[in-house]
Amino acid sequence: MSEPLDPEDCTTMAEVRAGVDEVDQAIVDLLALRFGYMEAAARIKPGRAAVRDEKRKAEVLANVDAAADDAGLDRDLVASLYEQLIEASIAYELDVFDRTRG
Repeated sequence: MSEPLDPEDCTTMAEVRAGVDEVDQAIVDLLALRFGYMEAAARIKPGRAAVRDEKRKAEVLANVDAAADDAGLDRDLVASLYEQLIEASIAYELDVFDRTRG
């Protein structure tokens, strides 16, 4: 398969869709890696109460806010997506903790 075009170089919907499909696959691959880190966190943290870390959550959201701003993205949209991702990650980590250590 050929490398997808940059968005500004697309002239057909087939090219746009190929690019979106490539990005979606990369996002899924990165999510799998991120959730792998949640599994590691569940293994490393000293107890279940340590899974939810509001200070770290705020740090991640601040980092993402700055990255969104640097990328020229809508910061509110990115914050909303990351709020959902972080909460899903916490729920996943809790589940892994309970299954493996609880």
